[in-house]
Amino acid sequence: MDIHTRAIARACTPVLLALLAWASAASAQSLPRPAEFYFDEDASVAAPLAREADGADVEQLVRLMERGGRNAEQATAQLAHLSMASGRAETGRALYARAIAQAQEGSARRRMLQWNQGWDLYRAGDLEAALGSWGQAYANRLVHPSWVPPTLALALWKLDRRDEAVAWYAAAVRTYPDRWSNPAALPALLPDWTEADRTTLAEVVAAWREAPPAWP
Repeated sequence: MDIHTRAIARACTPVLLALLAWASAASAQSLPRPAEFYFDEDASVAAPLAREADGADVEQLVRLMERGGRNAEQATAQLAHLSMASGRAETGRALYARAIAQAQEGSARRRMLQWNQGWDLYRAGDLEAALGSWGQAYANRLVHPSWVPPTLALALWKLDRRDEAVAWYAAAVRTYPDRWSNPAALPALLPDWTEADRTTLAEVVAAWREAPPAWP
């Protein structure tokens, strides 16, 4: 039994499965209408979790998660991300639910976990759940983070919600017309995105150019 399998066994408790059910229900929330501008950088939320770990690292993370205390939530989040990256999606979902439940409601830390969960769900092919996680990371805020319009536009376009995707992308263009109106700028603007995702967003740019939505 390898370390990831042991982590799976430890994660799948009744409490975690209940948290997973709660998280799945929460992901079904609807999105608000786009705001006019999205100037806030939001670096504390749009902060990727570490993407690599060897067996010893994972063993240490499991020990920290089981021990509890101030490092448990961080360890759980790392295990969630590693589980999703290795194809263990249900374990990753359960661990993300546990980490998010441990983080203070409304905190930047919880939003960071939801942002990362959204990307991991997106990479796993669950676009609806990814959209829900990103919506939670953005919900009920006085600030308008710059990551929101292109990220939501990407997911909405791939879900064939084309009008909504263009409406969200238009908010990015309103915010920085010189940046977001040119698809050639996307690699520099989104260096951490895959080429395939930038190509998809370029389709959104083309649709926006063809019929820019009016505001409001």
